[in-house]
Amino acid sequence: MNNVNFIFPVLETERLRLSILTLDDTEAVYKHFSDENVTRFMDISPCKDTDEAEEIIRFHIEDTGCRWEIFSKVDNQFVGTCGFHCWVQSDQPKAEIGFDLAKEHWGKGFMQEVMKHVMEFGFKQMDLEIIEATVERENNRSINLLVKLNFIKESELRDQLIYFYMSRESWGKNKDGIFA
Repeated sequence: MNNVNFIFPVLETERLRLSILTLDDTEAVYKHFSDENVTRFMDISPCKDTDEAEEIIRFHIEDTGCRWEIFSKVDNQFVGTCGFHCWVQSDQPKAEIGFDLAKEHWGKGFMQEVMKHVMEFGFKQMDLEIIEATVERENNRSINLLVKLNFIKESELRDQLIYFYMSRESWGKNKDGIFA
């Protein structure tokens, strides 16, 4: 269940606008997640209908984190999603970050631009100490993104996934250099 006392605002980057997914976004989510290029390295199959897209949205609404939809400011086109799930609010708050991008937007630097703002929001507003990420071994684009963002790669595979993390301390030391 989502933390009802926490408001996840609209975020903006130079080229993109991020707003929290709602059921009003079902058609866009269906179109996006019905592309097997998008879901290839995710733990879901491509959407077969809008009911499955609605399930994805409901999962994120009911989860302890959030999921932003990403739109281009130029043409208001749906670009992808990014957000936190499994938000643990304890003595060492942490959450896992997830992200996806429509294939026609790969290689444009959109996700690196988005991650800068989402990570800053996580560390400053959600008061996270750790941001985690998991990636399938074959997902070179996501691995390269996380490495470029200075996430630390754990040495051991678990469940055939590569685990990455970023601490607030290491982010604070590197945030200006990461996105130069």
